[in-house]
Amino acid sequence: MSHNYHHPVRIGDIEVPGNLFLAPVAGYSDAAFRSVCVDEGADLCYTEMVSAEALTRGHTKTKGLLERAANEKLYAIQLFGSSPSVLAEAARLCLPYKPLLIDLNCGCPVPKIIKAGSGSALPRDGRRFGEVVEAMAKALAGSGVPLTVKFRLGWDQASINYLETGRIAREAGAAAVTLHARTRAQNYSGKADWSAIAALVQALPIPVFGSGDIFSAGAARAFMEGTGAAGVMVARGAMGNPFIFREARASLAGLALPPVTVEDRVATARRHLGLSAGFLGERTACVEFRKQFCSYTKGSTAGAALRSEAVRASTIAEFEALFARWLEASEGRPPERHEPDSPETVFYE
Repeated sequence: MSHNYHHPVRIGDIEVPGNLFLAPVAGYSDAAFRSVCVDEGADLCYTEMVSAEALTRGHTKTKGLLERAANEKLYAIQLFGSSPSVLAEAARLCLPYKPLLIDLNCGCPVPKIIKAGSGSALPRDGRRFGEVVEAMAKALAGSGVPLTVKFRLGWDQASINYLETGRIAREAGAAAVTLHARTRAQNYSGKADWSAIAALVQALPIPVFGSGDIFSAGAARAFMEGTGAAGVMVARGAMGNPFIFREARASLAGLALPPVTVEDRVATARRHLGLSAGFLGERTACVEFRKQFCSYTKGSTAGAALRSEAVRASTIAEFEALFARWLEASEGRPPERHEPDSPETVFYE
């Protein structure tokens, strides 16, 4: 009998019902997309990364990032920053939103983030990193909301420090960690080093999750088999393909993959747009959905032509016409195969 790698996981004093997560991805993992991923089988979804500084200053747009969908019984909030006191206060401000956990972003490689000492720059200073984690953990003490930390292998190949970063995080109060198995210098290029995740699993007595190169259900299972991680976090692999969660659930359990039809893809994209309009209003939702539509139609029949029009679509009616053409172009053809976004596409996680 095939081993079942899909199972609940305990983080501090809380239990997550499963170990298949949607990563925090700036510009993508908003409430509408998280809702779709929950419907498709994601066990826990993370918000886009939220600026601790902006949150403590009461920025309205930042608070909007903390909205949750009606079907999100569980969700996680990810914060970024570099000040221990500001991040501690931001963590406290998140508690009324009732997140299952709060995560500290130490993986974002974007210049404007690392210039301020945040994201993947924070673990370069072990002392400051430890102070941040300790301050946040103390701010959350007694709330029942654990703190977790997501980080990379290191700054570059000459400064690999993930084992030390994991040790400091755990000693400072983190209940679990996630390793994106690339360096800051790699950004999203090259191959993720899953062996590093396996090494971190052996080094820490707390749950270790991993991300990097999970573009298919088979990759999710191979990752779990090869690393011994507590769970898997999907980022680029879910963009335009939330079905990866239903497929990965089956694969982790050793079952046959459920079919995903063109009709499924169109219906889900349509639902996604409708949810987004409910949160943002039609005009803003349609502008934001352009990139989502482009991701959904990667590998589709007539996908290039549809995408060339989608970048100008500004109303739901215009997108409805594109959905109809997508279905029409695919009629009588074999099931489409989703193509993941290229490594050059910029994602912040």
